Amino acid sequence: MNAALYLAQRLSAMVLAFAVTAHLATILYAVRGGLTAGEILARTRHNDAFLFLYVVFVVAVAVHAPIGLRNVINEWTPWRGPLVDRALVGFGGLLFGLGLLAVMAVYQP
Repeated sequence: MNAALYLAQRLSAMVLAFAVTAHLATILYAVRGGLTAGEILARTRHNDAFLFLYVVFVVAVAVHAPIGLRNVINEWTPWRGPLVDRALVGFGGLLFGLGLLAVMAVYQP
């Protein structure tokens, strides 16, 4: 693996460690507080902190997952070369696009 991909995956892992912790803490807070789905959505609508956290989360996943999947594909299959890289760039783009759709669906009314 080249150094840039190695660095990108490690940096995205650090961001994900924070984002996953914040996400799980939010879930625990909501569950322990007895919030309903409607109350949770009411708190996330137009909440800029929520938007920032989850956009950062989505970007980190869109970077991290394809790089890790590339390593798995290279180790476990005979599939190699630029076609793998293009497919995984597309996969990262799909993760990014669908993730942003989900974030915006919860952020906006």
